Parts: sequence; C-alpha cells; structure tokens
Amino acid sequence: MSTKLFIKYMVSLRCKMMVKEELSKLGLHYVYVDLGTVEILEDITEKQKGIIKKNLMQSGLEMLDDKKSILIEKIKNIIIEMIHHSDHLPKENYSAYISNKLGYDYTYLANAFSEMTGTTIQHFIIINKIEKVKELLIYDELTLSEISYKLGYSSVAHLSNQFKKITGLTATFYKQLKNKRKKNLEDL
Repeated sequence: MSTKLFIKYMVSLRCKMMVKEELSKLGLHYVYVDLGTVEILEDITEKQKGIIKKNLMQSGLEMLDDKKSILIEKIKNIIIEMIHHSDHLPKENYSAYISNKLGYDYTYLANAFSEMTGTTIQHFIIINKIEKVKELLIYDELTLSEISYKLGYSSVAHLSNQFKKITGLTATFYKQLKNKRKKNLEDL
C-alpha cells in the first residue's frame, strides 16, 4: 500500500530535492516526487506525517490536507508546468487542457479556484505567462515575436498590451532595464 501527499509551493527542482531529503531522513521510499505531489511506497504513520509536515514548513513548503486545497494546488501546478517547464503549450484551449488533466468540469474548477484564491484561473495563467516573458527577455535569446509565438499569443501587440497591463512597463523598456543594470554592474 502506498501513501500520497500533496504539498503547496513545491514548484522547483530544489523543492523536489528538499522533499526527497526529508523522506530519506525518515527511511521512507518514494515512488515519485513531482510538482506538488509525492507518492510514498509505504503507509506512513501520523507521527511521520507530522514530522514531514513540520520539516517541510521550515523549508517554506506546506502539506495540504483538505480536498479543495489539494485541487487548487493541482490546478496551479498544471499551469506552472505548462508555462514554465514544457517546450510547447497545449494545442487545445487552457480550460479544456486543465479540465482533461484533472477530470473535472472546468466551471467547477474555475469556481473553486476563484473561491479559494480570490483570483481567476485565467488571471493566474496571464501572470505566469508574463513571468515567463520576463525570463525570456532577460535571457535575450528570442525576439519579442518569437516569445509571442512560443507562449501562444495571437500577436506581438497582444503580448505587449498584456505585459504593460501587468507590469506597468513596455517589454522593450523592461529589456532595456536589464541591459542598463548589466552595464552598471560592469562599471563597478
């Protein structure tokens, strides 16, 4: 028999490594450790669960217990995975993609997400896409047109408008800020 744990804020490789380390300290074997989800080979005791919960909390991670919080975290992890950790965005629209991944009606997911987070799934997607745009602008390997295409925007103008609305800056100005900071560091 195995045990599944759901962990909030587990969004990076470093987080996965911290979780694996905590499991290892308790002599527990995992089937997998993925963004937000851990499957442990053994059944764990309440005491072990408490230790894991306490130690993860010290690392900024939080073990989830209630079903709605777990569902919201799964939605966030699907979006983060889709935008930040995959080379291609899904061909289907995001609502269908998320709904298919979780096996729930999108309206139910959207209502639960809004109720628990105070924002919409769509806004969460936009915020993450803009963060990815910032990252790609800083790397300076792609043009704005290529970034727009990569992230599924209908046009560069659409990306630019969304970027300005979220950050208050134009994408071009943001890129210039990065170059200016780099130059200032070189002058030190």
